[in-house]
Amino acid sequence: MKYLSFKVILALFLVQLGFAQKEKNAVCFALYTVHENTLKLTAQFYPIKNYDPFQATLQIKENNEWKTIQKSDIIYPGYTAHFRIENWDDSAEKPYRVLYKKNLTYDGTIQKNPKDKEEIVMAAFSCWSTYQKHGGAGATDITDNLKKLKPDVLFFAGDQVYDHSDHYGNWILFGEVFGDIIKNTPTICIPDDHDVGQGNIWGDGGRKSDSRDGNKGGYYMPVSYVKEVERAQTSHLPDPYDPTPIQQDIGVYYTDLTWGGISFAILEDRKFKSGPRRILDKKSYKNTLDMDVEEATLLGERQLDFLENWTTDWKDADMKAVLSQTIFTNLATHSPTIDKKQKYSVDSNGWPQTGRNRALSVIRKSFSCMIAGDQHLGSVVHHGVEDWNNAGYSFAVPAAANFWMRWWNPDVPGKNRKPNSPEYTGEYKDAFHNKITVHAVANPTHKDNKPRTDLLDGRAAGYGIIKFNKKDRNITYECWKRNVDITNPENKQYDGWPVTFNQMDNFNLVDRYSLPLLKISKPNQVVTVRNNYTKEVISSLRINGATYIPKVMYPGDYTIDVGEGQNIKRYYNIQAQKENKQTITVSL
Repeated sequence: MKYLSFKVILALFLVQLGFAQKEKNAVCFALYTVHENTLKLTAQFYPIKNYDPFQATLQIKENNEWKTIQKSDIIYPGYTAHFRIENWDDSAEKPYRVLYKKNLTYDGTIQKNPKDKEEIVMAAFSCWSTYQKHGGAGATDITDNLKKLKPDVLFFAGDQVYDHSDHYGNWILFGEVFGDIIKNTPTICIPDDHDVGQGNIWGDGGRKSDSRDGNKGGYYMPVSYVKEVERAQTSHLPDPYDPTPIQQDIGVYYTDLTWGGISFAILEDRKFKSGPRRILDKKSYKNTLDMDVEEATLLGERQLDFLENWTTDWKDADMKAVLSQTIFTNLATHSPTIDKKQKYSVDSNGWPQTGRNRALSVIRKSFSCMIAGDQHLGSVVHHGVEDWNNAGYSFAVPAAANFWMRWWNPDVPGKNRKPNSPEYTGEYKDAFHNKITVHAVANPTHKDNKPRTDLLDGRAAGYGIIKFNKKDRNITYECWKRNVDITNPENKQYDGWPVTFNQMDNFNLVDRYSLPLLKISKPNQVVTVRNNYTKEVISSLRINGATYIPKVMYPGDYTIDVGEGQNIKRYYNIQAQKENKQTITVSL
């Protein structure tokens, strides 16, 4: 008998080890949501090679046994398997596993709907990078905190991938970092410009872009690439409100998700936005008001229609929030160094102004707050349309890996600041003359952009924690640094946080006109106010308690609906007055 050489034995061992690793890691991670008793789950596979099958199985553990509930083909390119289970019972936690071949499994947990919890917690992230030069080499500090916090829902607001030609490879790296949390937690994920291979993107309804800078609008990468990105990142979201594709047959995913008594509107604020170089006739404008041209769009009519419909849909919801890729203002004044002032950024949702104001005017109707990313500048802003502070509060969570830095460093102190607040807070107009009130900003503390040993320290990297208290209807924005144990009460958040405000502050009408006091026989009913003649919705809210005084911006006649579904009481020709002493008793 001949003995095998050491090199041959080592080679055989390495081959077997590689095979075992592949066998062990068929699935990288899995994302899921549950909405109105429909479970949608995407299993992200590692590359399938040789003659391995392109099919996976979803199983649920019931009565201590694994039960097959659905099979799915694995789609190429992208190696994703998609499952959709209707009539899902969300009243109990259920273990699941994705079975591949006969013996390879990936396990996770579908959580119970936390609708009975008094406080719902969201963890929100943006601008994650796997590149060491960006400071994104690892995230155990984040995942360790999430394992302790156990948030009810996760939100990844965009730029999960920074490689502009290999979404799949970097998406896998993203999943290897966050997968252990994502597989057990409902996750909202929306792609931004870098995810689809561009430095900036103005989707412009899906037209073809002739350059990666995208300034003329549209998508530069092949349609198959864009579809692969959206399939991997968004297929597990609830069904889109209107699935009609845009140009080039690119799909859409804007939708809503209700979980734990919070209804989230999920927007695509890049996809329909006009390309600036296509519709603006100058390279530079002295007055940015001149840039608000008639043709410029932001959300587009389709998403505005969706938001209008969502405004009055309060099924299983006590509070509402709008999730987008970026916020509705141009906050940053300096970038990429504190010495370089920027005039304006059409990449921000401060432009176009009319589109921005139309979006905020609909969002505030449901007293919704807003959460987004993209800006590389953590901030809390109270938006205004006709006047300061009469629209919602937004939270731009900081970049998780903040290589490209931005600052809010206005030339003058803000007006009407809160006592003892920094001079950069208060009322301002942004670069596009939009009315904003700045409450908190996480500015970088370093004044250069040079590489350093710790690319996170001083660069204002971090993430957000949002808490929805359904009992008192307060929302709290928390902003945390990297490499900090957020469960340790001795550790502080970024200066200015936490910021807490009430649901009603998202459409502040304290000094406006009142409708009669409503005394309702059943508590926590939906009250919707409409213009008496145009039927336009003015506001809609699930009230907290059994009494409510609806308020409106202008005098006139209104219609009030109390209740929902088939049980609605309607009152016509109700006058709004500065001091309204009338009462309406509602019996349901």
